[in-house]
Amino acid sequence: MSVAGVIIDDQGRALLIQRRDNRQWEPPGGVLEAGETVPEALEREVLEETGLKIAQPATLTGVYKNMTGLIVSLVFRCEAAGGTPTTGAETYALRWATREEVSELADEAYAIRVLDALDTTSPPAIRAHDGVRLV
Repeated sequence: MSVAGVIIDDQGRALLIQRRDNRQWEPPGGVLEAGETVPEALEREVLEETGLKIAQPATLTGVYKNMTGLIVSLVFRCEAAGGTPTTGAETYALRWATREEVSELADEAYAIRVLDALDTTSPPAIRAHDGVRLV
């Protein structure tokens, strides 16, 4: 199981990271560690990959299953509560992106997570993908 946090700024933009390992753009996140709760993992992953602390509770915006990798990801809309945006060991770059830019930068399977998080009126989405495209 993994978590991802979509931090949204006052202008309605989402913070994306560009991963060091594959240079892909996506929301910050990663796999839960043994003994770690979902909120703890979300806080740790966002801080490690962006330098930002998030306010809790975060809002669940979607559940996504990678049908080939067999990973379930929980995605949350987050509010920054401190820290300074910075790259780290896993992050090559950071970028505040509009809805349109998210769709241009990220693969469909990751862009939809951000777009779902930006939608504040719908219930949490439940989607499946193959690692790149929705299925």
